[in-house]
Amino acid sequence: MEKHTGFKHFIKAFGYSLQGFKSAFKSEAAFRQEFILALVLIPLGLWLGETGGEKALLVASVLLLLLIELLNSAIEAVVDRIGTEYHELAGKAKDLGSAAVFIAVLILLSVWGCILIW
Repeated sequence: MEKHTGFKHFIKAFGYSLQGFKSAFKSEAAFRQEFILALVLIPLGLWLGETGGEKALLVASVLLLLLIELLNSAIEAVVDRIGTEYHELAGKAKDLGSAAVFIAVLILLSVWGCILIW
């Protein structure tokens, strides 16, 4: 397999990223819902944030949720690839991924709450 470097590597990596986004959007309902939420919240955060820092925090908290959801989906895909039978560690991996998404939601809510309410 040919190893790409420099700009060609960047282009290949970009293509793989697009494949990942398409796959997540097609097969992951939670990602679709959060992506649609991001389409609303990111422009809203840029409009409602009063300073550059506030705008950055509002947008970053939304992007963090998408990031964690993608990682959770990746964990679930790997676990499902290994086998469909129940295994304690497989369940633990999926639960930990879900907990990470929950924390990302809490971060989003706390950032938006602190900036917009207090």
